[in-house]
Amino acid sequence: MSHFKIGDTVETIDDVIKGVVESINDRSVIILSDDGFPLTFDFKELVLISDDIRVSNYEIAKIKKEKEIPKRRKTTVLRTKERTAPKMEVDLHINQLVKNPKAISKFDMLNLQLDTAKRQLDFAISKRIQKIVFIHGVGEGVLKEELGYLFRKYDNVKYYDADYQKYGLGATEVYVFQNF
Repeated sequence: MSHFKIGDTVETIDDVIKGVVESINDRSVIILSDDGFPLTFDFKELVLISDDIRVSNYEIAKIKKEKEIPKRRKTTVLRTKERTAPKMEVDLHINQLVKNPKAISKFDMLNLQLDTAKRQLDFAISKRIQKIVFIHGVGEGVLKEELGYLFRKYDNVKYYDADYQKYGLGATEVYVFQNF
């Protein structure tokens, strides 16, 4: 048995549909929605809107929709300064670091190259230089691998292969995140 009568204003429980009862049968209620469409619902899907209810789900949804501000897309735009900032280049080829590369062992060469890379990276961070290119050459990949290990120790650094057209496969670019 229904507690609705023809002419009652009702609202759906699960949706934001509001309307007036048009007809009632054994199992369902047909309402005319505010949009002018006849819709059929079970008794248990509707609630009677009486005069003492001042705000309904429908009205709340309507107000929320009016208040809703479309979200702006978050776009990362590089500032002109960042795009055009000159890159610091550090050439780690051993013949650039010592006069006679044949006089030192491979182990000492690698340590000298890594010390140079660390010192130059620390210098760049202290001088707020954001982009550094470490030119290491292709070789067997040992220096490149060790540089990756060194760069992972820094929280404020990301690194990736440098511009292929300019450096080929033998360079790694480091970007230093600075708090301005």
